[in-house]
Amino acid sequence: MAENWATYGTDLHLDLTGPGGVRACLTRALRESVRTGRLAPGTRLPSSRTLAADLGIARNTVAEAYGDLVAEGWLTARQGSGTRVATRAAASRAKPPTRGPRPARTSRPTYDLMPGTADVSAFPRAAWLSAARRALTAAPNSALGYPDPAGTPELRAVLAGYLARARGVRATPERIVVCSGFMQGLSVLSRVLKARGVREMGVESYGLWFHRNAVDRAGLRSTPLPLDEHGTCVEELAAHRSARAVLLTPAHQFPLGMALHPDRRAAVVDWAARTGGLILEDDYDGEFRYDRQQVGALQGLDPERVVYFGTASKSLAPALRLAWMVLPEHLVDEVLAVKGQGEYGTGALDQLTLAEFIDSGAYDRHLRAMRLRYRRRRDQLVSVLAERAPHVRVTGIAAGLHAVLELPPGTERDTLKAAAWQGLALSGLSRFRHPEAPGPQAPDGLIAGYGTPPDHAFAGVLDTLVRSLPPVG
Repeated sequence: MAENWATYGTDLHLDLTGPGGVRACLTRALRESVRTGRLAPGTRLPSSRTLAADLGIARNTVAEAYGDLVAEGWLTARQGSGTRVATRAAASRAKPPTRGPRPARTSRPTYDLMPGTADVSAFPRAAWLSAARRALTAAPNSALGYPDPAGTPELRAVLAGYLARARGVRATPERIVVCSGFMQGLSVLSRVLKARGVREMGVESYGLWFHRNAVDRAGLRSTPLPLDEHGTCVEELAAHRSARAVLLTPAHQFPLGMALHPDRRAAVVDWAARTGGLILEDDYDGEFRYDRQQVGALQGLDPERVVYFGTASKSLAPALRLAWMVLPEHLVDEVLAVKGQGEYGTGALDQLTLAEFIDSGAYDRHLRAMRLRYRRRRDQLVSVLAERAPHVRVTGIAAGLHAVLELPPGTERDTLKAAAWQGLALSGLSRFRHPEAPGPQAPDGLIAGYGTPPDHAFAGVLDTLVRSLPPVG
């Protein structure tokens, strides 16, 4: 029996690049998927509304492409049965080569489990558009000029209230600086610290390399701190006398997935108070905790020693390029001075829209819906692995948009190769290790970004993942 559409990822099978308009590209991509057998005879395609939403194109465009392919005989359409791949299309399928080496894969992956991206097919387009209309209608003419480097007063006021309520952050609008993404904020703050005489910043021994690069480019040395089941070993900061700042992901360590133990939260705040140090708290996915209420932000323990970073990239979409810093009062002017040297500010219209989106309650509603969606996906991932690959262990707390899959020793590299051949984009755990990291390396593992695929593709993504894993024993 042909598999249901849910086993296919339309964002990956359908390459809409090439000559012609969107309709021509979509028709060509669907025809090629049927011709080559990637869509088997009898496969039910998603409705025109669903596919249009996933691809971000007009529904009429999808309906017209379906109609073209029905007329050509590639698809069939019946009332109550939907649109399916025609049975006779099997005769036209290209047969794969039976001899010779496997051809190199040059196209983008078919399935995507890369971490760090939300399911953008679930972006609340209607609610966002409604908020944008209200915000633009109410905006004064002055809002259309060059934006304030600190951010719009409307967004900073709304964020101060929201962060206090949802994350336990102690903030006033005057302490909030809006950025074009977390990386801009980190780069600006690192330059401020360098100008203040800081030479070294502690970082987690597993983390994003481009965060370390931003610290290094500012002229600071990034010093890796070991990790264990309780999070970052912050007591190691005492051995680095010149370290006067530390970058942490305390709510949900990236990528290993543990939370910073309460004793260590208190210890790092005490370190900052004793040494005059500064804690940079990256709360990249703090809104998403599935087994209990979210842990409050570390910043709430000492607002004068902690800089809080938040972002809309995981909760809404990275395309918005909206993030924020909540700063100690003594850093605000210096941060604004450095930020203003490089650019005029972050787009004011999107800031006003986000302010209206939060203030109207739409943001809370969206987060509740996405928590349910991501929790179901994580539960499905855990269940599938327990049933079909019990030798692969899921580690880390039930939170965020990714899970760590612990592999048998020595299998990470081969697993990534197998995944690539299956058309599955994955990251290995070793990729995130600091080149100067102390202590033993973490076990072989994968970082599975279950937030990335659209809902209808997730079952197929998991099936491909299981086929890529090493066998038992």
